[in-house]
Amino acid sequence: MKRLQRLGSSAALRDLVAEIGFGAAQLVQPLFVVEGLAAPEPVPGLGDNDRLPLSELGARVERDLADGVRQFMLFVVPAAKQTRGFDASFAARAIETVKARSSGAATLWVDTCLCSHTASGHCCLHDAQGRQDLPGTLAELSQLAQVYADAGADGIAPSDMNDGRVARLRSTLDTAGHDLVPIMSYSSKFASNLYGPFRVAADSAPQHGDRRSYQLDVRSARAAQAASLRCAEEGADLLMVKPGMSSIDLIAGIAARTGLPVGAYQVSGEYASLTLLAREGLANFDAALLESWYVMRRAGAAFIITYGARRARALGLP
Repeated sequence: MKRLQRLGSSAALRDLVAEIGFGAAQLVQPLFVVEGLAAPEPVPGLGDNDRLPLSELGARVERDLADGVRQFMLFVVPAAKQTRGFDASFAARAIETVKARSSGAATLWVDTCLCSHTASGHCCLHDAQGRQDLPGTLAELSQLAQVYADAGADGIAPSDMNDGRVARLRSTLDTAGHDLVPIMSYSSKFASNLYGPFRVAADSAPQHGDRRSYQLDVRSARAAQAASLRCAEEGADLLMVKPGMSSIDLIAGIAARTGLPVGAYQVSGEYASLTLLAREGLANFDAALLESWYVMRRAGAAFIITYGARRARALGLP
């Protein structure tokens, strides 16, 4: 059943998709938490975005809340790589940590994918012949989503781009009593060359081949629109284009055809390009970052996932 109440169930969710105005409420800050890490590790190109040990996660969230961040996207990096039957207990502890330390002030989305879990670095499972195991992949994704929701995640964000995953996650969440937990789908996600810093942060680089068999070809707008329409039909509450800047031509059309909020993910390579320009004295980082957000918002992005969300207040956004 379509639940329009999902995006109205909290002030933070209502602010995230508000159609008037633009401010920190429409920005989502990624966080990387790494099992077994002893101290924060910098990520090349991502400025003050570190790979965090669980012991540092709560303090980072508290500082971000003090800087005006309200929306977070959590990426969990487990210590052990497996082929299937993934253990989500570390993710559950991380989610519980964020919710406890934020005293309800943080809206926590949890990226739901297999790439940080699998030994292959792929977003899906493979059978003995090396072919995609779609039923097994969907089963693993749904198990992770239920653990995340049980632990207190405010929203689930599937980023794998496998066929049928939104429908499967919606069914799993509803059956488990999480019918008001929204799904923010990475609905038009391209196989891009701009994910390099992220793959370092999430330890998710493919160990063989690439992801072009299940992520979108950058040459195809029709496939990108069809992918978002499919996610809308399967029960997604919010949609997303990724990479954000190089997909802005798609946002308005997808929003018009689905009637859903469509966001943009300013991916690690896009963000890193600004940090590197600034490092070489070729751009003012803060001015360029703010400009990039205004461009995505001008193109119709309802919300923006950006590694610079924690800088919004310093840049003068309300």
